[in-house]
Amino acid sequence: MDQEARGLSDRRLVLCYHAVSASFPAALSITPERLRAHLTLLAGRGYRGVTFSEAAAAVPGERVVAITFDDAYRSVSELGRPLLDAQGWPATVFVPTDRAGSERPMRWPGIEQWHGGPHEAELTPMGWDELRALEQAGWEIGSHTCSHPHLTQVADDVLERELRESRSVCERELGHAVKTIAYPYGDVDDRVTVATGAAGYRLGAALPNRMHAVDDLRWPRIGVYVADDERRLALKISPVLRRLRASPAWSALRALRR
Repeated sequence: MDQEARGLSDRRLVLCYHAVSASFPAALSITPERLRAHLTLLAGRGYRGVTFSEAAAAVPGERVVAITFDDAYRSVSELGRPLLDAQGWPATVFVPTDRAGSERPMRWPGIEQWHGGPHEAELTPMGWDELRALEQAGWEIGSHTCSHPHLTQVADDVLERELRESRSVCERELGHAVKTIAYPYGDVDDRVTVATGAAGYRLGAALPNRMHAVDDLRWPRIGVYVADDERRLALKISPVLRRLRASPAWSALRALRR
């Protein structure tokens, strides 16, 4: 079976969300109402909610969906969890360990423009007590490195520290082995995956522009953002678009849009 056929027969979905807010206008945020609508749409199409690790372990033809949240925003616990609880689904949170529990708004390129304004508090991270409570409720907690860098752009020693130390902190705070990571910005290449495996991870969540066959250390997730209503989500998860995103034509189409 070729890569394209594998992509069409693999019904497992891994979706990437970030913050949940009724008023935060950032591209990476989504309203509670829209998240509820997404969960309803997915359940209506026969999907069963699971953690990232469970999705990876599922049979490719099984209709499962892993809802993942990068960055561990407090809003995920306060506004996202009740919606997932109502659906009876778990989710997975990837935490940048330098920030967890700081009570200060997180800051890195891509979100720093919200500092000093009315939405700054939206950048507050969860603490470890909140993360442990999610895990006790059936959620999965994984690493999102220490400081949220572009891993493909850092030196080898920094790459190793970001991977190993963040995993060590997660394991110390959670009290068990942690084998999953999401790459900040979805930024990953062969050097990063080799280092990720060497650091003891079993699964890595990526965020590729062009979809590809499943690789344990480079799982293709579908990003979900503020503009993604039910119609757009239905399109993003459709086999037709996933097939297009796995083809060389996708890169050509993106080049034409620039």
